[in-house]
Amino acid sequence: MPMDAHDIESMIKAAIPDAEVTIRDLAGDGDHYAATVISESFRGKSRVQQHQIVYQSLKGQMGGLLHALALQTGVPDGPRRT
Repeated sequence: MPMDAHDIESMIKAAIPDAEVTIRDLAGDGDHYAATVISESFRGKSRVQQHQIVYQSLKGQMGGLLHALALQTGVPDGPRRT
C-alpha cells in the first residue's frame, strides 16, 4: 500500500514542528514524491544533516511504503526568528 502525501507531511511536522512542508506526488502512484522542508532548526547544519533529520522523521518508511523522496531542505529567508 502506497504512502499518502498527508501522512508524509504529518510525520515530518511531528518531528520538526516549525517546518514548512510541501509535498508533490511525482508519478501519481503514491510511491514517488518530492518534498521541500524549510525549518529554522536547520540553520547551521549541513545539507546532509538536514536531510538526515527529515529521513529520521519518516521512521524507516523510506524504501518500504515510501519508495522515493526527492528532498530539498533549507532555512527560512529573512531575519532569524526568535
